Amino acid sequence: MPVLLQVDFPTQGPFSDEMSIAFKELAESINLEKGFLWKIWTENSQSQEAGGIYLFDNEENAQNYAKMHTLRLQSFGIKNIRTKCFSVNFPLSKINQANFLVKK
Repeated sequence: MPVLLQVDFPTQGPFSDEMSIAFKELAESINLEKGFLWKIWTENSQSQEAGGIYLFDNEENAQNYAKMHTLRLQSFGIKNIRTKCFSVNFPLSKINQANFLVKK
C-alpha cells in the first residue's frame, strides 16, 4: 500500500528559482530511490521552511528514505527535521481531484 511521507525543516534558503538550480541534481537522484513514486517540493521563504511531500510504494521504503534523508540534511547542518508517514485514503482523495495519486 502506498505511503505518503511528509518532510519539513527550517532553512534560510535558497528558495524559488535559486532552489531549483541548487537542488536539480538532488531532485534527479531522488528518482532512483527504492520504492519512490513522486515528490512535491515545498518551500516558504517567509517562515524560512522547506521540505517535501513524497509518495512511496510502501511504509518500509518511506521510512528507510526518511532515515537516510534526515542524516543527509543533518550533514548539511540542518536541525529540527520533521518526518511523518501517512496512509492515503484514495477514494476521498479522488473526490478532491487527487487523480495523480498512484495506487498499486
